[in-house]
Amino acid sequence: MTVISPSLLASDFMNLSSELNKLNSIKDIWLHLDIMDGHFVPNLTFGHEIIKKISAQSTNPIDVHLMVNNPDFYIETLKNYQIHNITWHFENKVNHEELIKKAKENFQSIGI
Repeated sequence: MTVISPSLLASDFMNLSSELNKLNSIKDIWLHLDIMDGHFVPNLTFGHEIIKKISAQSTNPIDVHLMVNNPDFYIETLKNYQIHNITWHFENKVNHEELIKKAKENFQSIGI
């Protein structure tokens, strides 16, 4: 199966709700959210409140890409949001096996 997952970083942030409505009209896509903490990578992006609102408004599965130092924190704090897929970077200094187990309890799809 091929999945197209356009990044919301390409959206007009001043009109994010309108952008989400346009994307809701497209079937069979995932919405990609690059979550950056300003430490693992120098940029800073979506915070929890924005992620929560995006996941509530989207009719498409949400694909979260964690570019953060502490993916375990986000896996725990995002577990009640409507997120389909969550990925993090292998170079994180975490116990990947335990994090995979924890992520599988809360998300349909995971990746490293």
